[in-house]
Amino acid sequence: MTITKKVLMLPGDGIGPEVMRQVQRVMDWMAKKRDVNFETTEGLIGGASIDAHNNPLTDETLAKAMAADAVLLGAVGGPKWDDIPFDIKPERGLLKIRKEMGLFANLRPALVFDALVGASTLKEDIVKGLDIMILRELTGGIYFGQPRGIEERDGVRFGFNTLVYSEPEVERIARVAFDMAMKRNKRMCSVDKANVLESTVLWREVVERVAKDFPEVEVSHMYVDNAAMQLVRNPKQFDVMVTTNMFGDILSDCAAMLTGSLGMLPSASLGAADDTGARKALYEPVHGSAPDIAGQDIANPLATILSFAMMLRYSFDMGDDATMIETAVQNVLKGGLRTADIMQPGMAKVSTTVMGEALINELDKLV
Repeated sequence: MTITKKVLMLPGDGIGPEVMRQVQRVMDWMAKKRDVNFETTEGLIGGASIDAHNNPLTDETLAKAMAADAVLLGAVGGPKWDDIPFDIKPERGLLKIRKEMGLFANLRPALVFDALVGASTLKEDIVKGLDIMILRELTGGIYFGQPRGIEERDGVRFGFNTLVYSEPEVERIARVAFDMAMKRNKRMCSVDKANVLESTVLWREVVERVAKDFPEVEVSHMYVDNAAMQLVRNPKQFDVMVTTNMFGDILSDCAAMLTGSLGMLPSASLGAADDTGARKALYEPVHGSAPDIAGQDIANPLATILSFAMMLRYSFDMGDDATMIETAVQNVLKGGLRTADIMQPGMAKVSTTVMGEALINELDKLV
């Protein structure tokens, strides 16, 4: 029996629409070759929504997101919207949808494909075989804490933000991290700044308490400055890493560049499981909107396609299909095809569209 999954597509800005078109091709292929049908709707977010509604995320789009089984997003932002008021910038739409959907756990894999080892700026022996999963707390911390703002005090302007975490917020992201570690290599490193910040003293205490429920997992703690250094010194020492919103934002981008290209990396943002085990979830590539190359059919669609594979695995319990797509990506790369961002000597530079076609051809071979 064919199952139907409701997916909201949010192409967003810049290269978002063109990379999302290649995901739609994979969905169409699956509808023909697998026992699944994707009922897709489309919405506006970010700059595209600002242009249409003067709002980076409308109530209508948010309602569609809440009703979907999962959301797939392209990218938001660009210099076109640099000079508009802060509270309606494109990125505010992204923060709002994460907050309203309760997407507290951001999964950011940093995986080096064998065919792309040479694309990394680090030596081959440092990155070959790298496979890290970074879990970033996504709805708390300094990005959302109150009070915040800019105000004048005795004739001097001050900008201020509040870094605050509650025990339940830390516990829920810690449990996701431990669950992930149990499914991988049973090693988990919690990153904080407990030598300076009281909020992360609490963070470390809660992680230690949750660790007692996962005796098989080897737990370590590391200050964020050391973690940044270790990521470029010896990244393979890590398996699962869990950290705060801001630290995760920074470290996951650092880890992404170990792989050679942001254009290759997916991400998933998950909410709490309901009584049926289902979670609200949003999937998006790590790369930005790249407005300088938008509309030129040269963007790398693989991160968005791999984000869709994460959707199959984490939202739809379709792990075999997710693995098939990931294998097809590896096979395309082994065959020597490259978009401009990952181009290497001796390889064949192809367009966004051709990369999508090549992936469909590999999926046909795998089936």
